[in-house]
Amino acid sequence: MVYKSNDWMFSLMIMAVYFVIILLIGFWSRKRRGIDNYFVANRSVSTIFLTGSLLATVIGGSSTIGMAGLSYSSGMVGAWWLLSGSAGLIILGLFFARKVRKYAVYTLPELIERQYSRNVSIAASILIVIAWTGIVSAQIVAAGKVLAIVGGSVEQWMVLFWLVMVAYAVIGGQHSIIRTDLFQAGILFAGIVAVLWILLTTNAVETLGTLPDYYFEFPINQKFGLNSFFTFLIIIGSTYVVGPDIYSRLFCSEDEKTAQRSVFLTATIIVFFAFAISLTGVFARSLFPDISPEQAFPYIIEQSLPFWAGGVVIAGLIAAFMSSADTCILSQSVILTEDLIKRRWRIDEKQTLFVTRISIILLGFVALLLSLSLKQVISSLLFAYTVFTCGLVVPVIAGFYKSRLRVNSYGALASLVGGGSAGLVGKLPYTHIPYKEHLSLIGFVISIVLLFVVSYITRKSGKDSSDFR
Repeated sequence: MVYKSNDWMFSLMIMAVYFVIILLIGFWSRKRRGIDNYFVANRSVSTIFLTGSLLATVIGGSSTIGMAGLSYSSGMVGAWWLLSGSAGLIILGLFFARKVRKYAVYTLPELIERQYSRNVSIAASILIVIAWTGIVSAQIVAAGKVLAIVGGSVEQWMVLFWLVMVAYAVIGGQHSIIRTDLFQAGILFAGIVAVLWILLTTNAVETLGTLPDYYFEFPINQKFGLNSFFTFLIIIGSTYVVGPDIYSRLFCSEDEKTAQRSVFLTATIIVFFAFAISLTGVFARSLFPDISPEQAFPYIIEQSLPFWAGGVVIAGLIAAFMSSADTCILSQSVILTEDLIKRRWRIDEKQTLFVTRISIILLGFVALLLSLSLKQVISSLLFAYTVFTCGLVVPVIAGFYKSRLRVNSYGALASLVGGGSAGLVGKLPYTHIPYKEHLSLIGFVISIVLLFVVSYITRKSGKDSSDFR
């Protein structure tokens, strides 16, 4: 795909300036040393910066390229990808945000160890590191698809994006990422507003009449039934209630009230993004009915916008992808270092930072290799989200009320392994098993059943969870 005007150089200049700015911010943040700064930004992040960081984290490749593609295929119901996230954030804000911040740890597995035991924490760490590689890969794929509209191949842009992403995370850590997230969220907001403004004030509106009526039906339609609705609400929404990327942000907040307030603000703002991006996908279907779904957003930029607006939107999208990818890869690397490597080897603070940076490079490289073989953003994200949700969400939520619910480490591990395995089987390609399309929800139910049944059996048999270390 090649940009329609010779003025594509303008877009390249914008991207070059953007990449230079964030790398300079990373070098500036490097002056602030120490694990607390690199891992959790010294736990000093205010409401406005935390809200901006949460926005930039959740609105990545899935919420732009992927969600526009969903809406291109199914209509305005595609908005449920982000609306499910908003619902999950509301639940997080009402019940868990303060509890999460109160733990004052570095990672989600550390929180799980406080709830249950070291063995459960190790299992959770392995699951997260594997699953979140797919999420980082999806951001790289999405960035390549968008950047290719100004020339060059998707693969070349994916490699360049990966280089900047890894360099930025290695240099600055959490402090630099959070400081630029607010700026990135603002650029993305401006870009999406620019797209909608141009589409709604031109004759593009007239083309909407050529679409079938179901494209404007909500909350479900003939392409998006109740099974899809509940799958999105549970599988996608749950990753906002319990998620290493979301929790890594809450651990950075200056206090519990800031964490809760920021979650509620983010839940409110992403409702706008949900409908705005979905409407863009619907416009793409009416204007360009013969393209593949995940080309919808890039095609709108290429074919419908003047070069100056295209440059702004491209910068906004890449900002979103960069933020999501850096947040995920840093979360992965901290978990790998703190919850797996340091379990086996004792290393000091300086060595910990070094190992974390090496982990970023290695995990980033694995994500790049995976991204070069991916074909669709949404399918890869659903794979990762399903395994994570079916395995971890239930035991973590129950862990906040462990004494009242009378669950233990044996039940938590069974829930993690059993639920995650069911979710994995349901997402494996080229397998033919009964009710495969329902296994995402079935895996979630299996996770619940195993947590309580195994906890009850081991409790009645006299097994002590303190022995399960």
